[in-house]
Amino acid sequence: MSFKIPDAGSAPRYTGIRTFARAPHVTSAEGADVAVVGVPFDTATSMRPGARFGPAGIRDASLLLRPWNPAQGVDVFGSLSIADLGDLETTPGNASRTADQIAAQLEPVLRAGAVPLTLGGDHSIVLGELRAHAAVHGPVAVVLLDAHADTWEQYYGERYFHGTPFKRALEEGLIDPARSLLAGMRGSLYASTDLDEPRSWGFEIVPCDELRTWTPAEYASRVAARVGDGPAFLSFDIDCIDPAFAPATGTPEVCGLLPHEAIGFVRALRGMAFTGYDLVEVAPAYDTNAQTTALLAANIAYEFLTLTALCRG
Repeated sequence: MSFKIPDAGSAPRYTGIRTFARAPHVTSAEGADVAVVGVPFDTATSMRPGARFGPAGIRDASLLLRPWNPAQGVDVFGSLSIADLGDLETTPGNASRTADQIAAQLEPVLRAGAVPLTLGGDHSIVLGELRAHAAVHGPVAVVLLDAHADTWEQYYGERYFHGTPFKRALEEGLIDPARSLLAGMRGSLYASTDLDEPRSWGFEIVPCDELRTWTPAEYASRVAARVGDGPAFLSFDIDCIDPAFAPATGTPEVCGLLPHEAIGFVRALRGMAFTGYDLVEVAPAYDTNAQTTALLAANIAYEFLTLTALCRG
């Protein structure tokens, strides 16, 4: 079985049920190269709520996507069997239980041979994702583009929060910090040691100001050298982008990447086979009327699909 995107020449892109890029909605990942899932959970945020509506917003903006990616020279939709499995079950207000639910629902997707593309949701959801990936692949490298390292210990006494998932994942043995590269960090911190501590655990952390001095080719080379031959997971927080271009997010930080810079870094990862991707923290209530944040998020997710298409084509 192969899942294909409808022909926009016969079915206008603004018609039909809102799935990612109008991919068929199915309940099983069998036969899919990529399985899109939404995780509408945002009650582990420390500032603005609203990312529970991120999956819907990204799906809506994704209707504009077309099959051919000219920058990468590949027919993305023609090269892949893409299915949208809808949204995973979550428990509002309970990030710990939601992580368990995500892991239980995502593991069968991975065991079916599909690469999950997860639309968040706040960043706490990545813990459940990483549990599923580690169950199938063993500890994975994390390639992160984010304004925050998300390696804090707790918020308000809560250890399962959108600023803590990578520390929890490290403690659970789900990720390999020595093979991970976290980039794009910027903004004020709680203490001077906030980034030094995760570095001491083995993470490579690249602040946004340093990242902007790298070419996409240099970024890709550094990621490849860091990750090596083992499994790797790519996580993208939309707050990596400057809020002038992506205002609809829970914890915006000024002086972020420009859209073309971020997409250039993602495109440069051509040739890397990731076990999965996520795109988190889109909160449509804070978007412009033109859906600028959601549109950018949909196109970044499209670049993730492209990476898999290039590896499987």
